[in-house]
Amino acid sequence: MGGDDAKLNVSPTPPSVVMLVGLQGAGKTTNGAKLADFMRRRNGKRPLLAACDIYRPAAIEQLQTVGDKLGIPVFQMGTAPPADIARAAVSHAVKHGNDMVFLDTAGRLHIDEELMDELRDIRDAARPSETLLVLDAMTGQDAVNAALAFNSLLGIDGVMLTKLDGDARGGAALSVRAATGKPIKFVGLGEKLDQIDVFHPERMASRILGMGDMLTLIERAERAADEKNAAETAQRLLKNKFTLTDYYEQLQQLRSMGGASDILRMLPGADPKMISADAIDERSMSRTEAVILSMTPHERANPAVLNSSRKRRIASGSGVRVTDVNRLIKQYESVQSVFRQLSRGKMSSIMSLSSNKGLMKGLMQPR
Repeated sequence: MGGDDAKLNVSPTPPSVVMLVGLQGAGKTTNGAKLADFMRRRNGKRPLLAACDIYRPAAIEQLQTVGDKLGIPVFQMGTAPPADIARAAVSHAVKHGNDMVFLDTAGRLHIDEELMDELRDIRDAARPSETLLVLDAMTGQDAVNAALAFNSLLGIDGVMLTKLDGDARGGAALSVRAATGKPIKFVGLGEKLDQIDVFHPERMASRILGMGDMLTLIERAERAADEKNAAETAQRLLKNKFTLTDYYEQLQQLRSMGGASDILRMLPGADPKMISADAIDERSMSRTEAVILSMTPHERANPAVLNSSRKRRIASGSGVRVTDVNRLIKQYESVQSVFRQLSRGKMSSIMSLSSNKGLMKGLMQPR
């Protein structure tokens, strides 16, 4: 898969043009916008999105919508020839100070001569410093076939694999790299607009071998953590004062890190059965939060006061059963116990997270 992380080719004279190509349905539009936002957040770039897909219904509107959500400008000329749009987008970027241009090109359900001719015209008009092939990792061998065809007929500089958030998707990365010799540069890790990352070959190899990906997990935790709140929570843990409010905040942080199932995949030795759709219901996190928010501040700070009548009120207010409220309390106590061990520096408790099915399911419950 390559020993080092591969980076985008950047032109010494801005703007750098990134041409996104691939089959229809691979996720070029959304993931191209994600990549533009990633370069802005991580590298301080000023990207411009260019709508060069004039065929797919609502493709321009989709790019405009995603651009608006991310606060990234979108250049479009309606149904003008795609090569003309690409050329004009580069000129627009020069005039408006955009140092990167991301060209969202059209795809097909299959590779054909018409598609390749159009992509070559766009390439010749915009002179991209990077031609990035976007592939759906879930398509397996079809992704390899598409990569071989695009590389042979168009020439690519690298690959972005999308939908790499499912189980055992590493094989596509291995196969594409081996077949084309082109590096995997970025990966899409989910539907949220910030779920994109650099492809780290050694970390993917570690996942494939069942050794987890602790480095990525640590990086996500660092990005998600509020240092002041973390320090305050640590102090409460040391004083055995971890409350349901703290538990709720941990759920929120878990969401920002990608969810429990995604985190479990990064832990060494995690059981694949444990992180299946049946084992962890991500949607039930919302129900857990609803139960906690149905409590008064005093109840969240002092769970011991939750008697039968209070629990009935909370269950009614959150739309669950009293048994679900009881289950949440029990799971909170389990999490509290593990966090207390973590605060004392016991590495064994960290490793227990990868095998403690009840704990991680507890973050998701009640069902």
